[in-house]
Amino acid sequence: YLIEQVMQSPQDRLDALREFFPDARLEDWRLLTAGQRVQIIKQDAKKGGVLQFGTEVVAAGDGSIAALLGASPGASTAVDVMLAILEKCFVKRLPEWRTRLAEIIPSYGKSLAADPELYRKLRSQADGTLGLS
Repeated sequence: YLIEQVMQSPQDRLDALREFFPDARLEDWRLLTAGQRVQIIKQDAKKGGVLQFGTEVVAAGDGSIAALLGASPGASTAVDVMLAILEKCFVKRLPEWRTRLAEIIPSYGKSLAADPELYRKLRSQADGTLGLS
């Protein structure tokens, strides 16, 4: 995955960005080097170890404990990681929390790419909150 990301053309990156920000224009963006990734080596019966990149949430089968392995998540992944932990560790309680989660995360369980109106609404709210509009 990461090799594919590094090999993307500017147009490929713009196409991916447009899944989240449909009005993105190439001339408004520039490529910068961001944080470095941590490598995870998982045990493999045939190869001894398999190199992986990024982050992974690992949880006990009963949900009693969870850990985040690999690169520390920044703001861009922290919410997704926390939701993954809730979904893995609180399977029985998640149904009663879904309504509240949707209130605090209006896109929870929805695709912004499939719902342009929701995207525009949330974008407008975020722009206002961040003072970008």
